[in-house]
Amino acid sequence: MAAATAAVAAESQPRLGGLGLVLVLPIAALLALGAGGAEGSVLVLGPLVTFSLPLLAMVAFWWEDWPGTTLRPAWSGWADTVLIAAGAVVFTGLGQAVVGHLDLRGIFVPSPGAGHVPTFPATMPLAAAAFIAMLELTLVGEGWPLRALPRLPAGLLAVVAAWAVALGVYFALAGVRAELGTALILIAASQTLFYVALRGWPFSLIATRRRRLACAHVVVIAAGLLTLLVVHDILGVGTEPLAAYAACFVAAALLLGMQLEGWLNRSVTLIAAVALTAVLAPALYAVADGLRFTRASEDAWVTHVALNALSASVLLHVAVGRRWPFDAG
Repeated sequence: MAAATAAVAAESQPRLGGLGLVLVLPIAALLALGAGGAEGSVLVLGPLVTFSLPLLAMVAFWWEDWPGTTLRPAWSGWADTVLIAAGAVVFTGLGQAVVGHLDLRGIFVPSPGAGHVPTFPATMPLAAAAFIAMLELTLVGEGWPLRALPRLPAGLLAVVAAWAVALGVYFALAGVRAELGTALILIAASQTLFYVALRGWPFSLIATRRRRLACAHVVVIAAGLLTLLVVHDILGVGTEPLAAYAACFVAAALLLGMQLEGWLNRSVTLIAAVALTAVLAPALYAVADGLRFTRASEDAWVTHVALNALSASVLLHVAVGRRWPFDAG
């Protein structure tokens, strides 16, 4: 069924993907600016959306959009989105408890005041680690070994496993948390490069699953860390702008490889994603230059827009909402 739907979508590109932007872009704009402006959106929506991403991956890639599939197509994606949003609040509270203590005001108010626990930036490395671990298990690891289980418990166990890895990484690397967030975004860019732009190549050429997965895990993680070493440690680029440009690459690759799925071949998708990144990042920085930031930064806003606004909106529309209402299939 999924393969047939993807084939139909590919035949309708780029028209289908272009129509989907009618939903994707307004939702992305709301996430980018909707919580009292740019800075409020970074401080409040940034953590909430990031903590929602493992749940989004669970619903889309493990539960195959259940429980929304029990409803009419017009309601399916919206029901799943409400479930993901509710779970995001729960997991943001859990992350807040890990770094300090549970504080609802700190979750929903950009400047909660003395004695409260703001979620940005303290919880962001933990949130990012949970999502990267979820993608590593889901895409790079092909869901093994949890795919052998029924989809509902498998998805829940995948989230638990991702959180267990995230907690281990968060506490083990407590001394380098400034670099940890950037390293995780670079690994996300590597995951997107190999599994969205290149659609699993070259690992798909390895027939033996054990060897394929081992090779994929090593290469994907090493590529992200090596980029950090070369660009930050050797070339001296700051961690925040490096993270912002990596986030823009993720958004560009998702727009071309998922929103416009099947329209371009692998090599053209990669080249176009790099080119779009070169346009998207300066454009977002140009917008950010006219905005006011006190606690957040221009880099943080660009990263938020690319990852938590634009990328998340593409995932919601294509993987959760199944391109409703533009795809009748």
